[in-house]
Amino acid sequence: MTKEIKIGKIKLGGKNPVVLIAGPCVIESESGAIKHARAIKKITEALEIPFIFKASYDKANRSSVSSFRGPGIAKGLAILKKVKTELRIPVISDIHSPEEARKAKSVLDVIQVPAFLSRQTDIIIAAAKTGKPVNIKKGQFLSPWDVKNVIEKIERSGNRNIIITERGTSFGYNMLVSDFRSILIMKKFGYPVCFDASHSVQIPGGLGTKSGGQREFIEPLAFSAVICGADAVFVEVHENPGKAKSDGPNMLKLARLKSFLKKIKKLESVR
Repeated sequence: MTKEIKIGKIKLGGKNPVVLIAGPCVIESESGAIKHARAIKKITEALEIPFIFKASYDKANRSSVSSFRGPGIAKGLAILKKVKTELRIPVISDIHSPEEARKAKSVLDVIQVPAFLSRQTDIIIAAAKTGKPVNIKKGQFLSPWDVKNVIEKIERSGNRNIIITERGTSFGYNMLVSDFRSILIMKKFGYPVCFDASHSVQIPGGLGTKSGGQREFIEPLAFSAVICGADAVFVEVHENPGKAKSDGPNMLKLARLKSFLKKIKKLESVR
């Protein structure tokens, strides 16, 4: 059984229900962030599913220099703080440097380390020293057993509120595959494991100046992860993925979220 992590009133891991981490890939506007957070909250409350809102204030690893990155840390954290206080929802976002970790801890309930930075020791230690729960996105270049080294960096910094997120593994060029053994292997380290269903179907750089994706596989992969014991499911959600400013091809349409979560609940009840 995995360790129980407390995020506000939410309990993640242990024998607790599967937690949903969801929201648009990037903060496109204040009104858009609040609108999506409110809509997702309404659905999750009706289904009694714990919900953490996710949206990035800066997408620092876009394919093209001209791609939309978000409002930046100052404005982005102000928007996330508004979502958190007005809607009473825990919030999570990516950090990209030790300095960002120190700034973000005043707002974020969970500090997330992006996959490409999952071996960057200074960033991991800075995230750990905030005292907040840390969600490590397992790099697509890492094996599940390599994650033990990442965990040790956080533990030695005095933090044992750790979440590990599986988000696919590189398979040649511009392709990711999901190995569901990874969830079972990483759960043996004793911490909650989340499955990122959106980035697992991403085709990195697949459209030349931006990434592609196969959103039709979000649902079956997420269902497989739940059966394998995932403690949380991470999915990026947008009312109109075709017009999203980042990661549209691998985002779940908001209109499908309710039916998707109903199936998650059914699968959770029989595992």
